[in-house]
Amino acid sequence: MPPLWLLRLLRLLPLVATVLLPAAPLPAASGAGSAVAPADIASAVLVVWCTAEVLRRRSRPLTPAAAAVFGLPVVGFAVATLTAADPQGAVPGFVRYLQVFVLVPVAVVLLLRDARDFRIVAGGLVLLALAQGAVGSHQYATGTGASYMGENIRAVGTFGPTDVMGMATVVSYGLLAALALALRTPPDAPVWLKPCALAAAAVLVVPLALSFSRGSWIATAFAAVAVTALTGLRQAVRVLAAVAALGVVLVGGLGIGSEMISERVSSITRVTDAPDRSVGDRYAMWAAAAGMWREEPAAGVGLKGFPAHRDGHASIGLSSGSDTAGAGREFEKQPLLSPHNMYLLVLGEQGLIGLTAFAGSLAALLVLGVRRLVRAGRAGGAGGAERAADCGLVAVGLMLWQTVDFLYADIGGPSTALTGVVVGLAAWWALGRAASA
Repeated sequence: MPPLWLLRLLRLLPLVATVLLPAAPLPAASGAGSAVAPADIASAVLVVWCTAEVLRRRSRPLTPAAAAVFGLPVVGFAVATLTAADPQGAVPGFVRYLQVFVLVPVAVVLLLRDARDFRIVAGGLVLLALAQGAVGSHQYATGTGASYMGENIRAVGTFGPTDVMGMATVVSYGLLAALALALRTPPDAPVWLKPCALAAAAVLVVPLALSFSRGSWIATAFAAVAVTALTGLRQAVRVLAAVAALGVVLVGGLGIGSEMISERVSSITRVTDAPDRSVGDRYAMWAAAAGMWREEPAAGVGLKGFPAHRDGHASIGLSSGSDTAGAGREFEKQPLLSPHNMYLLVLGEQGLIGLTAFAGSLAALLVLGVRRLVRAGRAGGAGGAERAADCGLVAVGLMLWQTVDFLYADIGGPSTALTGVVVGLAAWWALGRAASA
């Protein structure tokens, strides 16, 4: 009979593949938006795998609370699809939203049986982040990254210049997972886990900075501070002091991208005083999404409807697209097909019905997850959720990052499947599976 660890790994194989396969680059000729990513194929296998498991066990798969949390967004997706001007064209959007926010998260909840399963997935996120971060840092050092301010120095990993947020996303996930495991190490963990996790979090700060992704910086800083604060004030002060010292050494002392990073940071608050082109385009698309909602306040213009309605609601100052080049690709103009704000995208395409369902589902996972984490910390016991408190810290940190990052980004690209995994990890902790495992 195979050893238990091998059986566990085989059972989690579809989920681990979904976590690791975003590192597989898409063919250069296909573009980021025209090919099915390997991670999406793995996520489909994951859903089928879990469906077979549920049918084999013949047990009720979800609690009523979990069914409500995941069923609510389906209502918004369905209404926006049925009321769209082109329902047939909205179907791919319905499938995509169902994949990311319902099917993959539910599959994660059903597949994870205990905290050890959760830690394997969290370890996969850290491993993926370290691999992508190494590629991105090499791109910056050798001038082979995506084009940024006339130089091919932007760290994008294997995601390419058409998905500049991909590497920043996976590095942020890995950084927060490593930080949480370092702050609240499992009680039965080997002695080397805490220093290794802390070192991994520190190392990942470099590729995150070199991604020049302002939204990821903000979301990571917010989630890291919140996660650290949840472990106690004294520890929070020590960790934040160490992070500040690391930033001074890397940027101030070693000069790693200091000039460009400082310029990128200052552009965050430069909205009305000569903002750069990307900021201007982003606000123009935000206004366009709001205009679509005012036109169709209840159900929006329909899934996948933003590109068709954009020009009718955007200001004349909106550019025709963003310039992409470098990282092994020739110069091309990438069309602006979304507002780069998940909440405004949902509001414009799904209206108040869709936004209420979508935001309500995410808020429920976040609130329930934080409440369970606080209770586990107060209990301090050795059973149930208390022994899985490290998993809770990882889940809450990732969910905090996702909800903040959605203010500056939306779904799309090879890393999208990971969003579903993150939501699933948060749901496993928030909806009680951790306590019963």
